Amino acid sequence: MQSALWDPFLTERDQQVFSASGFGAMAGFGKRPAFLVIDVSYGFCGQKPEPILESIKTWPNSCGEDAWVAIPIIDRVAKACRAKGVPVIYTTGVVRSDKWDIGSWAWKNSRTDEANKSQAELRRADLPDGNEIVGAIAPHPQDIVVYKQKPSGFFGTNLHSYLQLLGCDCVYVVGTTTSGCVRATVIDAFSNNFRVAVVADGCFDRVQANHAVNLADMHARYADVVGHEAVLAHIGTLAANQFALPKGSPG
Repeated sequence: MQSALWDPFLTERDQQVFSASGFGAMAGFGKRPAFLVIDVSYGFCGQKPEPILESIKTWPNSCGEDAWVAIPIIDRVAKACRAKGVPVIYTTGVVRSDKWDIGSWAWKNSRTDEANKSQAELRRADLPDGNEIVGAIAPHPQDIVVYKQKPSGFFGTNLHSYLQLLGCDCVYVVGTTTSGCVRATVIDAFSNNFRVAVVADGCFDRVQANHAVNLADMHARYADVVGHEAVLAHIGTLAANQFALPKGSPG
């Protein structure tokens, strides 16, 4: 599955290097996973399935229709995790109302200010907050939401400490963008000695080549890139209710 996805983007030499270098071995799953859902918000998905060039007219960071292909898969894995008591952890962005803390994001994208609309601008345009997680996979009361300002879910957040509190040894990762926030989170998880499984069909990117090549590189060096069925099968082997999850509150 994985090689068929990225092979069209690799030269013959690239494929030979991957084959001969020893990279790309399967690390395997751990025993105490958490499910990380990276930035599946309206700002990255738009409000409905539509071609990316339409969606980015309103949402400059949108990945268009590819997001809405991945969302049902993310929902399926999340439901399986909740049924077994596996932690489900979301990340999404946060920004001050005056946008001062956008910082370096503004250096490389001329539409950064537009992508981070104020609440007043959102109300006038009748739009949801771009950092709001898409309603189809909205967090449940026992789920954890981590707010971040840079690509990695670990940078400047409590994510690592939460994984330690839960006693996790591995993470399943889905979300967006494959080449940006997913990759940054995967590398930091790897750097902190978590086993990592990237769910290929639960990830998406605004550029197809970036999606494929970054999956190839993560599989070579940092993670096992697998389909969601492999993750569901692993969840099926786990004992139920291993984790002391938050009780949460309704609403």
